[in-house]
Amino acid sequence: MAAALRVGGMVPLTTLDYPGRLACVLFCQGCAWRCRYCHNPQLISSRGEQALGWRELRAFLERRRGLLEAVVFSGGEPTLQPALADAMREVRELGFAVGLHSAGIKPAALARVLPLADWVGFDVKALAEDAPALTGVANSGRANWRSLQHLLDSGVEHEVRTTVHWQLLDPPRLLHLGERLATAGVKRFAVQLVRPQRMLDAQLQIPVQPAGLNALWQALDQRFDSFVLRG
Repeated sequence: MAAALRVGGMVPLTTLDYPGRLACVLFCQGCAWRCRYCHNPQLISSRGEQALGWRELRAFLERRRGLLEAVVFSGGEPTLQPALADAMREVRELGFAVGLHSAGIKPAALARVLPLADWVGFDVKALAEDAPALTGVANSGRANWRSLQHLLDSGVEHEVRTTVHWQLLDPPRLLHLGERLATAGVKRFAVQLVRPQRMLDAQLQIPVQPAGLNALWQALDQRFDSFVLRG
């Protein structure tokens, strides 16, 4: 039942979260990973203080028909909620395109909802062997990359993105990550520089930009049909 979806926040209008479409973003509550640079730590708990009811959200979407073009389910990690599939179906029935932001924490859960998505923004945290140091969860890299393969096999339009804190991912490892993504078949890759104003791990410092990054960006740009740097 879509009514069981736990939503901890909403952005009513954005041009950034679904390429080429006016969208709203629903931030689903709950995440099983503890990414050290997470800038939405209030969404990690399965129960949040700012819960929005599905009836209220659906009424908002019904009023925005003809104005909004898409609804993006973000998080947290939306695929951890069993109610996500029903919510995605309802959004599609209302006439909106469906976007999904996910890190594929549970590969089987991602695979189940991919047929309901029109576009996916997929977070690859790091090289599979490096991911646990960032997420705090053993085998998280294996799950992350298995989910990436599900996405690539699905044919759903998507973008792969990696958030970079230079204290956690240095330029040589980022280049290696890009090379491995390109080899896996990724065509569209975005690097998002971390938002240091708010991070889960208070011990992380504001990242100092390494020297010589232009060469790194050029090298990544050559490996993908589309490469974007954000932040």
